[in-house]
Amino acid sequence: MILIAVQILRAAAALMVAWHHVRHEAGLLAERGAGPALDPGALLPWWGGVDLFFVISGFVIVHASGRLFGARGGRARFLAHRIARVVPLYWLVSLLYLALALARPDLLGDAAALVHDPDAILAGFLFWPAARPDGTVQPLYGLGWTLNYEAFFYGLFAFGLGLGQRGAVAWLALALTLLVTAGALAPGMPLPVRFWANPIVLEFVLGAGLALARREGFQPGLPYRLGLAALGLLGLAVAARLLAGTGEADGFLRPLLIGVPAALLVAAALGPERNAAQVAALPAPVRGLVILGDASYALYLVHPFALRLVREGLLRLGLASALHPWGGMVVMLAASVVAAVLVHRYVERPLTRTLRARLDPGGTQNRVRPAPAPVPPGPRAD
Repeated sequence: MILIAVQILRAAAALMVAWHHVRHEAGLLAERGAGPALDPGALLPWWGGVDLFFVISGFVIVHASGRLFGARGGRARFLAHRIARVVPLYWLVSLLYLALALARPDLLGDAAALVHDPDAILAGFLFWPAARPDGTVQPLYGLGWTLNYEAFFYGLFAFGLGLGQRGAVAWLALALTLLVTAGALAPGMPLPVRFWANPIVLEFVLGAGLALARREGFQPGLPYRLGLAALGLLGLAVAARLLAGTGEADGFLRPLLIGVPAALLVAAALGPERNAAQVAALPAPVRGLVILGDASYALYLVHPFALRLVREGLLRLGLASALHPWGGMVVMLAASVVAAVLVHRYVERPLTRTLRARLDPGGTQNRVRPAPAPVPPGPRAD
């Protein structure tokens, strides 16, 4: 069963991040003579796609793990599936980026300096926060900073699986709130703890809370969902206006200004679930967005490669000036979407299936079964 609107939001989150970087590439084209610089405006905080991803992740992880709560072997199976889902494609693009750093370090700026720091490279592959030479806490492949938060969230969630769904969500809320509070009160903690104590992690709690609310019966009707969606979009638009010219929100402002509207959008997406046949009957544009939602992780990871390849292609073919800025931006975004769908279908899915089969062999034979209920004390029947 599929929550169609949540899948579409996943596509929207990845497109927001890609568009944020498309705007940067358009600026580089202008600097290289493609045409006058043109600020495409900031109708929405496009970088906030990351925050939308975090809220969706909090929701999906709790919602999709219903039968793992309190189940024997649930933690191991959850972690096996998360590793199979996240690690292969990230490691692959990180290796490609490492190869590029070795071959053309002049293209990567400060990131290229990490090739001389094996410990920092290893930390990136293991989702462990480490600082670059300029002090930025990012792995070699910069987009991996979000996955360092995701991996930490998965570990906390796995620890709470034995507490039941309510207990797991309460554990997440308590642990992350205490961590963020400690980070605010004691800024001198070790770097990894300071990184994980960023208030942005509270956005996972927002999503997890929505999953619990849905389990408890929160299923708003269409008029309420439209209202929530309108409020969420309005909140993001207001945040974009408030933050215009200041860059991305920092500290507690980020979950407040971006995370809360993102949570309203996710709440608006909690309509009825659909089966595969119902999804197949949807109009083609909607099915396309659902497919892109499936490929959202690939879009997030591969779009920088597609953007830069198309940017250089436009310059070398002499098309950059003719298309600048909007035509070039649309071409770069479209190429990123096509690349993501192809990578998802022919690379990501096969890798995920293969690794999942190795980490969770036997498939349905090893399906997690709830632990037997304790036998109440009483007289024994012979």
